[in-house]
Amino acid sequence: MFIALSKLLDWLFAPLTWTLLLLLLAALVRSRPRRAFGLAALAAAVLVAFSMEPIANRLQGLTERGARTTFRPDVVYDAVVVLGGMVDLAATRGSGEVELDANVERVLRAWELLRAGRARAVLLSAGLTFPQSGDVPEADLLAGKLVAWGVPPWQVVVEASSRNTRENAIESSRIAAARGWKTLLVITSAAHTPRALGCFRAVGLEPDFLPVDHRAGDGRGQGWLPRAGALDRSTDALREVAGRLVYRMVGYAR
Repeated sequence: MFIALSKLLDWLFAPLTWTLLLLLLAALVRSRPRRAFGLAALAAAVLVAFSMEPIANRLQGLTERGARTTFRPDVVYDAVVVLGGMVDLAATRGSGEVELDANVERVLRAWELLRAGRARAVLLSAGLTFPQSGDVPEADLLAGKLVAWGVPPWQVVVEASSRNTRENAIESSRIAAARGWKTLLVITSAAHTPRALGCFRAVGLEPDFLPVDHRAGDGRGQGWLPRAGALDRSTDALREVAGRLVYRMVGYAR
């Protein structure tokens, strides 16, 4: 139930959704032209505002503000834990190959640490939220990539049942206890780090964190013309903020 509700919240916390709802309201009150015009103008303002790069960058910066690295370069970690969210399943279905998205730095950093001898194993924590026939869990796809890149199979541990950050933490805790891992390094995107840290603390773990995929820039070279990419970034940032609030409300994060 929580998974379905979280996806509904994803839809509700999207500027495009707000725009469509405002336009729907404008259509419903078309018999009152001034009110209908005001709602339509507000819809346009919402869409344009969240499509501007400076606003998107500001929102992205707010979500990444709490991301602090606690990576210790002098430690050889028992395992690096890579949280999923970097396989484009739709594109993977279409091409038949593993198609990685903009979050690929998560698995790349893990690969670098393994190759440098900074970790003894990697735990790939990523299942399928709404699987379709023939889908392979993300963790299995990423494991194949790492092995193809030269990581010995015995160093790769797959956790393919988790569907969200809460379950990532629960399953990682279970596997760490079973394998006797003491030092863990969690790798995820900077914007996702505060929520992930809260989830791991809620299950009794205090791993180190290595935030990657920083998206907030310094603001230079950004224009005010609306961009589809900026709208995507604004939407992702707003959804992350909503996710943090919900996780804290239900006790999934500390």
